[in-house]
Amino acid sequence: MKKFSKMQIFAWILSIVPLLLVAALYARLPDKVPMQWGFDGAVRYDPKWHLWIVAALPLLFAVQFPLIPKLDPKKRNYDKFRSSYDLFQVLMMLFLLVMTGLTLVESLRPGTLNVAMVVCLGCGLLFTVLGNMMPKFRCNWFFGLRTPWTISSEAVWRRTQRVGGRMLFASGLIAIVGAFVPNDVARLVLVCGPVLVSTLAAAVLSYLWYQQEQHET
Repeated sequence: MKKFSKMQIFAWILSIVPLLLVAALYARLPDKVPMQWGFDGAVRYDPKWHLWIVAALPLLFAVQFPLIPKLDPKKRNYDKFRSSYDLFQVLMMLFLLVMTGLTLVESLRPGTLNVAMVVCLGCGLLFTVLGNMMPKFRCNWFFGLRTPWTISSEAVWRRTQRVGGRMLFASGLIAIVGAFVPNDVARLVLVCGPVLVSTLAAAVLSYLWYQQEQHET
């Protein structure tokens, strides 16, 4: 890959914001902070020093992202979707920043936010953006819908990313709607179900398209 882009530098800047927020607010935090929320509203509390681990995750990912193309046997393809790859990094940093901010807000002012709704809404938005990006991904071992058949055929890869991206986009829209459903079970089904079905369907289609390609050659 070429030199670092402005988008990638922006992702690095975002990656340290959670650590700065935790450092700034750490003295004000209670000894136990909420770290995990169930769809039923149950909350698990952990010692507040665990927040340092959560806040460090974006930085860990930011360090790994430039290394991934160097490890990928199809490293040359990354230059073909560099802008999408860099945008993916920014999206991940923003998502992790929101999750850290959510924990801090609920630690200082419990009950301020509907955590399940915010998380589901965030996941839905992430799915829609990723679904829109996927057709731009070129064949690689780390990003996109990867199966033995997509990795083995550029044509099957392109077809799978295009169709799978549309299904993921639709799944994200359903998840966004599901975020506002008051029933916990229904929300879980609407957020997770379509993504699982879409992923499985895309994997099956990639196999069928690969078999079709082999029969035609």
